[in-house]
Amino acid sequence: MGRYRPPSKQGSKYITPEGAAELKHELDHLWRVKRPEVTRAVAEAAAQGDRSENAEYIYGKKQLAEIDRRVRFLRKRLDGMRIVTEAPASNDRIYFGAWFEVRDERGKSATYRVVGPDESSAAPEYLSMDAPLARAVIGKSVHDVVEVHTPEGVREFKIIAIRYKIAAEAAPTKKGPVLDRASHRGNH
Repeated sequence: MGRYRPPSKQGSKYITPEGAAELKHELDHLWRVKRPEVTRAVAEAAAQGDRSENAEYIYGKKQLAEIDRRVRFLRKRLDGMRIVTEAPASNDRIYFGAWFEVRDERGKSATYRVVGPDESSAAPEYLSMDAPLARAVIGKSVHDVVEVHTPEGVREFKIIAIRYKIAAEAAPTKKGPVLDRASHRGNH
């Protein structure tokens, strides 16, 4: 019998159109490209004879199990997702999909975008809506100050800008985000 693994806590079920497209692309690639390649390799390894000591066969079977596990996860996850395609009616507060700029108590500024947990690793400036900073700024406006509990202690951040990009625009490049439909800047 295998080891018991308690069910992991699922993240929020919101995602941007770009994030949904990435997950769908990954699912399609795993199912149509990667899985058939590994299946062929396993069949070739099995044809070589004794499977109990055939490293290629054993490794291939493990790869297939990992691929199948990821495919099941992606299908289930995508089935329950809500793709957020439009900015909120009021662009003066931070909600899902917003780009926002904050300045910490040391005067250091950073820009982030609130996204779903499944896409937060897609770019360094993407911040999962389940992250402490994102939870603290949701619903806040320019000039609001929020406190965030971090491993280093409580930190303060002042919101200095909020903007929403049009959903049809491309994902950000390494140079930074594509700018905005509405922008609100405070005094720096």
